[in-house]
Amino acid sequence: MIVYRGANYQGPKSTSELARKEEESRFIPDVSSADSFKSDEAALPDPEKSILPVEIEYNKLLDGLGARYEAWWGTGVLPVDADLLPPKVPGYMTPFRCLPTGMRPRLTNVEMTNLRKLAKSLPCHFALGRNRNHQGLAVAILKLWEQSLIVKIAVKRGIQNTNNKLMAEEINQLTGGVLLLRNKYYIVIFRGKDFLPANVASQLAERQEMTKQIQDNEEKLRSNLEASPSGKEGEGNALAGTLAEFYEAQARWGRDTSVEEHEKMVEEAAKAKTARLVRRIEHKLANANSKKLRAEKLLSKIEASMVPADPDYDRETITDEERIVFRKIGLRMKPYLPMGIRGVFDGVIENMHLHWKYREVVKLITKQKTMTFVEDTARLLEYESGGILVAIERVPKGYALIYYRGKNYHRPISLRPRNLLTKAKALKRFVAMQRHEALSQHIFELEHTIKQLKAEIGLSEDESSDNWSTGASLLVDSNSDFTEVEDEASYIASDEDVSNDDGEEEDLDWEDEDFESSDSENSDDILAHDI
Repeated sequence: MIVYRGANYQGPKSTSELARKEEESRFIPDVSSADSFKSDEAALPDPEKSILPVEIEYNKLLDGLGARYEAWWGTGVLPVDADLLPPKVPGYMTPFRCLPTGMRPRLTNVEMTNLRKLAKSLPCHFALGRNRNHQGLAVAILKLWEQSLIVKIAVKRGIQNTNNKLMAEEINQLTGGVLLLRNKYYIVIFRGKDFLPANVASQLAERQEMTKQIQDNEEKLRSNLEASPSGKEGEGNALAGTLAEFYEAQARWGRDTSVEEHEKMVEEAAKAKTARLVRRIEHKLANANSKKLRAEKLLSKIEASMVPADPDYDRETITDEERIVFRKIGLRMKPYLPMGIRGVFDGVIENMHLHWKYREVVKLITKQKTMTFVEDTARLLEYESGGILVAIERVPKGYALIYYRGKNYHRPISLRPRNLLTKAKALKRFVAMQRHEALSQHIFELEHTIKQLKAEIGLSEDESSDNWSTGASLLVDSNSDFTEVEDEASYIASDEDVSNDDGEEEDLDWEDEDFESSDSENSDDILAHDI
């Protein structure tokens, strides 16, 4: 958009010109003659007319609410002194409210923000210094709400023991409004979306009471008709849809069942219900087995890219005295390397070499619970890094692994070993192992449940195993081709992402295949063993 300013463009007026015009426009009386003074007397500005129309409107709004607070410290309109209003009003009740159909009762965040901004520019309606007994103030607020959305109350300054929390709670309870703002200076309350003026509220309350009376009368007439005996015309003809009609039809065409038949019917219904439940659990078991098979395939593919280093038997050793000294140094060290759920991957070895650049001892802290897994992790780190394992100590954060770099330490050219997993693949391996263990536990629980239900029904394992095996084989065969291609595609995509940036964690494609709701209830509570 291109706008041309015009050939006669002069620009905006400067502040000096505006001030000069304002001085010229001021009224300067001419006292040279009395006539000119009288003629110019009419041109004097009226002080009442000089008041802004907004202030006039606020004064009219507050005139009928009560006496003004003369000791008001602010400027503009004097607020109403709420302490002079009566503390108790005989027969006062919380006003009747009715929310329009289809309207939300609560304020949204945007509406709340807009109302607070509106209240910020408004003058105060009331000045309050009393903590309790605000029924007279509540009556004035309800009257004010008929012409204003919000009420702004100023807390009087210089009065001891004023508590704005108590004030806001009681006013909100008496009026039923929505508290927008409360601090030691102001209290702002919104009238609410369900607020009704006094005349409308009274009419609606009368209409509601009338409707309730009509419903009560109809209920009394209905109960009298049910209690009174039927007339001659209605003998033998029961009302449609009543219990009497059912009893009459049962007496004419129904067949009485014996106690044995009733018990047999109940037993057959219970067996049918249990059989349906067994079939449903067997279907879940087949799904869990297929998911476990896919998790095993994916885990084997991930672990295929990890080739741990063999132990080096020609290693440097340290004496017991050196081990004790290095152990004390390691325990006193503040910097340490945390080992998370990913376990041992190339980034851990890189950080160990970076620590060894400035110090001889490095301390790692793992949160694994079992000592066997901690020892396996410690040995793997020792083989991959080339350092010397000094000690495995129990600390409040877990287990501390202390390594000495050795006297003949040479920093390798490549700090990250190529035979270990990357950060993203290590996370993927951990999730796959956790998924496999959760599925194994879930399958065990399902099999145990199926055995219990079959024992209740009385079926043998041979009768139901054939049905389950056929259904499970069909389900696994139908999903095997699709899942195999899907797992390969996700694994190839993950390799490409990891080659671009080893530090970033990639999304797990197969992780989107969620358990069913019943599967997740059992599997979420199972924690995987530490690597």
